[in-house]
Amino acid sequence: MGVPAFFRWLSRKYPSIIVHCLEEKAKEYNGITIPVDTSKPNPNEVEFDNLYLDMNGIIHPCTHPEDKPAPKNEDEMMVAIFEYIDRLFNIVRPRRVLYMAIDGVAPRAKMNQQRSRRFRASKEGVELVEEKNKMREEVIQRGGYLPPEEIKERFDSNCITPGTEFMDNLAKCLRYYVADRLTNDPGWHNITVFLSDASVPGEGEHKIMDFIRRQRAQPNHDPNTHHCLCGADADLIMLGLATHEPNFTIIREEFKPNKPRPCALCSQMGHEIKDCQGLAREKQGEHDEFADTVPVSEQEFIFIRLSVLREYLEKELTMASLPFPFNFERSVDDWVFMCFFVGNDFLPHLPSLEIREGAIDRLVGIYKDVVHKTGGYLTENGFVNLERVELIMQAVGVAEDNIFKKRKDDDESFKRRMKEKKKRMKADKGPSFVPGGQFSPQALGGRDRPMAVQNARQAAYEMRMQGNQRNQDAAQSLRAMMRNGKSPAGASNEMDNRGVKRKAEDSDSEPEPEDNVRLWEEGWKQRYYKTKFDVDVTDDEFRKKVVKSYVEGLCWVLRYYYQGCASWKWYFPFHYAPFASDFKDIKGMFSDFEKGTKPFKPLEQLMGVFPAASGNFLPQTWRALMTNPESSIIDFYPDDFAIDLNGKKYAWQGVALLPFVDERRLRAALADVYPDLSPEEVRRNSLGSDVVFVGKSHPLCDFIRELYLAESHEETEIPAELCHGIQGILNLDEDPILPDKPVESPIPTLRDISSNSAIGIKFKDPQYDDCFVFKAVILPGAKIPDKVLKPGDWEQGNRGPWRPQLGFNPNRQQAHLDQSGFRKLNHYVDRNQGRGQFGASPSYGAQQRGGHYSNAPPPRNYHQGNYRPPQRDHYPQNQYSRPAPMNDAAPYPRFQHGSHGWDRSMQSQSTAYQQNQQRGRGGWRPPQNQQDSHRGGQQQGFGKGYGLPPPSRRNNWN
Repeated sequence: MGVPAFFRWLSRKYPSIIVHCLEEKAKEYNGITIPVDTSKPNPNEVEFDNLYLDMNGIIHPCTHPEDKPAPKNEDEMMVAIFEYIDRLFNIVRPRRVLYMAIDGVAPRAKMNQQRSRRFRASKEGVELVEEKNKMREEVIQRGGYLPPEEIKERFDSNCITPGTEFMDNLAKCLRYYVADRLTNDPGWHNITVFLSDASVPGEGEHKIMDFIRRQRAQPNHDPNTHHCLCGADADLIMLGLATHEPNFTIIREEFKPNKPRPCALCSQMGHEIKDCQGLAREKQGEHDEFADTVPVSEQEFIFIRLSVLREYLEKELTMASLPFPFNFERSVDDWVFMCFFVGNDFLPHLPSLEIREGAIDRLVGIYKDVVHKTGGYLTENGFVNLERVELIMQAVGVAEDNIFKKRKDDDESFKRRMKEKKKRMKADKGPSFVPGGQFSPQALGGRDRPMAVQNARQAAYEMRMQGNQRNQDAAQSLRAMMRNGKSPAGASNEMDNRGVKRKAEDSDSEPEPEDNVRLWEEGWKQRYYKTKFDVDVTDDEFRKKVVKSYVEGLCWVLRYYYQGCASWKWYFPFHYAPFASDFKDIKGMFSDFEKGTKPFKPLEQLMGVFPAASGNFLPQTWRALMTNPESSIIDFYPDDFAIDLNGKKYAWQGVALLPFVDERRLRAALADVYPDLSPEEVRRNSLGSDVVFVGKSHPLCDFIRELYLAESHEETEIPAELCHGIQGILNLDEDPILPDKPVESPIPTLRDISSNSAIGIKFKDPQYDDCFVFKAVILPGAKIPDKVLKPGDWEQGNRGPWRPQLGFNPNRQQAHLDQSGFRKLNHYVDRNQGRGQFGASPSYGAQQRGGHYSNAPPPRNYHQGNYRPPQRDHYPQNQYSRPAPMNDAAPYPRFQHGSHGWDRSMQSQSTAYQQNQQRGRGGWRPPQNQQDSHRGGQQQGFGKGYGLPPPSRRNNWN
């Protein structure tokens, strides 16, 4: 969702909604990796029913990560995606449903943002290459050293779009992955898995919401289902609130700002490409064994408890003395609606409302003041009351002038403080040389105490050698400059620089982008419309046209969140939003959307969102429409375009001024090249269907098998009693996955499944009439979770130092060490451990022997009583472990330890686990021994035991 800083604002205002995830790690015994048994109780002391994965939030970081080396080919990318899903499944441990949704063809309103992102990505890639070449020449001329430039094909992330070969291959790999897990993983045996790939229209998160809405409307739906949705977009919080499900949690990666990234030129850490000096690389490790690794820590996850957010909102939105009955659920819907004004993926935010300036708090304050006049709520079940919204907008419009002036004053104050800070830093510049090692300065009052001086002569010698090395480096750089014909800094250089303006970095202020609108001065509205729309402010008809489109957009977005896509064709046809004071007489500006609209086909969407530089993902004759000067739609694909900063500082915050795609012209141009599609391209260009998978032990398996045996091609409804109350329509799959039939692996490094236990069939959500309205209410029979917030949580000043909560049990005891404990750890911990795969982190076995300590409890916390490792038969050598050693005489070691303290802490989660089993989830049995055939005799598979795959048979990005 296009609301920058929304989650940061939300987590600071309502900190108790955040819970840090506890994650159980795999164990190693005698060189054998024992995977986590996800059928056991959740270590976070909560049991989830359904897990929903917004897959695009997984695909992007796995295919082009920012904090570690990128995969070498598509096979490694698929393996990384499998491992990411495994990790999420291990943390959440759903008991009923796993729903994986990949973005399909989006509505036209979303395609404009997708088009802007992809054009920007293409432009930034070209600019980066140009900057690297320029900096390389400058560094070499200064006598610097740079490693030889690698010639490799850049991975174009634009291929993560419906209709490409990459997305088609991903769908095949995920089908194989699901079949393998249902066959071999005990935690998956009773899970119903839904896969909605890129051929199914709709954004991933909205396909998930549509599934939840339609299941809630069924009579057999369990109103106490505990949902968990994975994704990093801020709109997931809005969507979760819009479901009105009392038990809804979001899991996402913990955001850690300022992560170190290597320089794009010399691949060293500690500086950006613009500051690269071309210095020789320092030795990494005693024998330079870590030369090709990037030091990163494993990404941690957090839970966002929407039930706690509802507690916060209930206290904040509750109003007394209303002329109508107060309804908390309706007020939550109004809060979600007001958040749309500060930005979303479909509409630009209003100029006077910025999330960083407390816009949502301002809107809530106005809402509570005006609601007495409105006579009711702003929204109902996703439909907007425009007459009441106008009162809110007019109240914001009155304050617009003061908002713009205060924004300017705050900006000037911030610049003044930064300028003074720079002056202080220059005046307080530290010494040119600071000793290291045992002579390094120590912070007063710190935990580490200075140690006794050891071998002072050797330390002094090393410091002298370091000073000599710096002098030699400076002399070498000076000689290189003189060889290249450059004069060293001196009087002659000063003479040459006379009359030359100082560079920005040498001055006290940075260059500011020109702002012709000047919202803080009189006449701001006239300048805004003249600069942004090229019309005069007196043109009332044009202003009404912009406001009318924005009002339609507000109605479309709210309908999209609560009822589904109202129109696949509608979009906001301007780059900028109107002012709040322009919202006058809006009551009759909107009636309804066009009925019966259809989404684009996948290849048509590619033509609508791709720049010409990504045309290699399209058929050749289609690609020519992007580059041929005689093409009738060549104006849709500009080589360069302007970015309007629109009062912002950075280019990524600006507005990409791209022409809007005319759907009629696009379809007319494509009509001539449609006959050129091959059969494979025709298949990729068609719209697909969701697929549901279950294992042999699932009650629905026999029912689906009977449909295949009867070769019934009629639509069949799912019996609700066979699938936890889930209902829908089944259709036979043309290329099904069937039990006892082998499943071929699409990845050469992973073996085929010879004894498959999974079965798959097409699935369609329950269907409703077009006029059906999904109710935005708490369902009858739903149990509201117990209150979590205490009186101290409401007072800003009484929070004290914030400490993260681990898991859902607020009374969990956490271990703490004093200074003596840290000294003992530092004495025994081996600091020179090797690194794991990709150099990202030490292996788990290394972590067991020492190293960095996380906030997770010991792994055997999750096993009560005397620990007895599971028998090897329970974990066959399928995807998890390496081959067992030849000597079977060495048994697993047995650990004896007292468990009474851990038993007490486990009572609450064991009780929750037993309650869930009584609700009909059944047990989870380990799989039987299976002798799978191995492709090429490889003993390779999933989990933490992944090795580096050999070169792929497909694209090799290196």
